[in-house]
Amino acid sequence: MTDHAAIEHAAFRLFDQQGFDHTTMDDIARAVGVGKRTLFRYFPSKNDIPWGQFGASLDLFRKQFAAVPPETPLAEAVHACVVAFNTFDDTVVEQHRVRMRLILTTPTLQAHSAIKYEAWRRVIAEYVAHRLSIGADERLPRLIGHVSLAISVAAYEQWLIDPGSSLTHLLDQEMAGLKAYLASR
Repeated sequence: MTDHAAIEHAAFRLFDQQGFDHTTMDDIARAVGVGKRTLFRYFPSKNDIPWGQFGASLDLFRKQFAAVPPETPLAEAVHACVVAFNTFDDTVVEQHRVRMRLILTTPTLQAHSAIKYEAWRRVIAEYVAHRLSIGADERLPRLIGHVSLAISVAAYEQWLIDPGSSLTHLLDQEMAGLKAYLASR
């Protein structure tokens, strides 16, 4: 059966064996047993494979923010939604570790990652702007998006260094610092 997960598993295996740069879409299509055109229906490029179904994840992120009760303090809302976005079922944690190692350590993916990171930050900036009745491109919403991303990346880096650590705990701990800052404003 061909689906996003099957393609990711095959691609990640090839990336591990051959390296990201030396693995082609043809290699991945062969490993999955589909034509290259079929593969492109699932992922527009090889660079998109490590990001999985990121667009759907961003939609869920927006829904998480939309579901926050309006009386919830802004700092708590950002904290809870960032931690929730990065919380995964135990059955996919190791696959996610492989994904994040690729994203954070593959130089070829860095430019593509910048596009994905901007989209993620934008979700936060739009929520903050809505809550504060200001524009999403104003300084504070953008700053909160950038700081939330920096905290998340730092937590992921620590999680990759220490496989015994809990990503959720690391994020929760680091986001508490941002929450304290936002609560003081």
